[in-house]
Amino acid sequence: MNKKMIIYILGKMLGVEGAVLLIPAIVSFVYGERSGLSFVAVSVILAVIFLLLGRKKPESTTIYGKEGFVIVGLAWVLWSLFGALPFCISGSIPNYIDAFFETVSGFTTTGSTILTDIESLPMGVNFWRCFTHWIGGMGVLVFVLMITSLDDQNSMPLMRAEMPGPEADKLVPKARHTAKILYEMYFVLTAAEVVLLMFGGMNLYDAVVHSFSTAGTGGFSNRNASVSFYDSAYIDGVITVFMILFGVNFNLYFLLLLKDWKSVLKNEELRAYLGIIATAIAVITVNIVNIYGSVLHAFRYASFQVASIITTTGFYTADFELWPQLSQVILLTVMFVGACAGSTGGGIKVCRFVILCKSIRQELKKILHPNAVTVVKMNGKKVSAETLRGINVYFAAYIFIMVLSVILVSIDNFDFATSFSGVLTTINNVGPGISKVGPVDNFYMFSPLSKIVFSFDMLVGRLEIIPFLLMLSLDLWRRRF
Repeated sequence: MNKKMIIYILGKMLGVEGAVLLIPAIVSFVYGERSGLSFVAVSVILAVIFLLLGRKKPESTTIYGKEGFVIVGLAWVLWSLFGALPFCISGSIPNYIDAFFETVSGFTTTGSTILTDIESLPMGVNFWRCFTHWIGGMGVLVFVLMITSLDDQNSMPLMRAEMPGPEADKLVPKARHTAKILYEMYFVLTAAEVVLLMFGGMNLYDAVVHSFSTAGTGGFSNRNASVSFYDSAYIDGVITVFMILFGVNFNLYFLLLLKDWKSVLKNEELRAYLGIIATAIAVITVNIVNIYGSVLHAFRYASFQVASIITTTGFYTADFELWPQLSQVILLTVMFVGACAGSTGGGIKVCRFVILCKSIRQELKKILHPNAVTVVKMNGKKVSAETLRGINVYFAAYIFIMVLSVILVSIDNFDFATSFSGVLTTINNVGPGISKVGPVDNFYMFSPLSKIVFSFDMLVGRLEIIPFLLMLSLDLWRRRF
């Protein structure tokens, strides 16, 4: 293992985080807040680490896939560990475990929180909370690759490790150019949302932080009542549309730029994604129409909440715990599914469910027609045996981690709905669950052990399990390659 190169890359990444922390520091100073000093202090610490570890490139610079997984796993943990310090130093979140939970929730774009009075936070601190969503949405590594000079040979193993879904791939031959294209599209969509929200009456600050959270499909808000604070059908509509847009595979936007409409329209994952959204909205609208008195009002709240949950954003405009059981079950179901691969959304991903369903159908055909030659196809291409094996391993690991996490969290002795949905919402990077972790509640009442378990689940969910499991493997650290 090229440990010197791993340390070098991590040093550069921490240096980037130090520079990024100056942005919320500037926001704090603009609003005349002393909390800006906490960001500067951590930025200085990270600058020193960068000078010690990230300046001198090792003689051997080659890294491979396994080292890429290690770097990605450690990078997300280190960014979260240091990103939590400004919360503690400023006094906004005095307890470090709480601050770590909040930061992991930010970078992984989960949106779960331990804060009970968000509006009392300094403007710079609230900006940092939502900005972590924007950085983590496209990926910490992709963000670093875009703004550093890491060569393409070493960039691609990092991108593949951070975006390990079935369709993770390059848009163009060079990985850094791919990262640049992704962030250009990401920035344009974010800026468009900011403008549209301001047209709806939001001030610039509120429009920026809510756009950051929408773009990263995170769900942090600077308002205690989330988006329901604005009570605006226009704002609800804008955020609903952009949540759905950010849940789409960004490769498809690249194809749109190339005017390859045919490939976009024939994409099976996109059609399944939009079909699930439309079906869920229709059923919930009918189910809650008696609560809101009209189809339009029911449609408004149903569409926002479905978009928020399936894209794992976590905003809310209604307390869906008061909705009928059918609506709640549908929301929990789409929470499992998640958004598209290659998007900023979390969850298991639509393409995995589509492939899994096709695999089941293939097995049934084999039983009925033993001599028939059957293959699983996605978008007209054969799904390799390796991909199918990877999906099966992913599901098995997902269930194992979820069950183990529920058992550990149950030590706090909350009801099953709270423990189960708390784990489900964190491992799928959604934000709100049901019962005591519902949309108008949060995670403040859990023990430190449970908060660490939830933080682990958020990181595992964001990196889609395998990188984290590899990092915990003793065999990986013993081997030389």
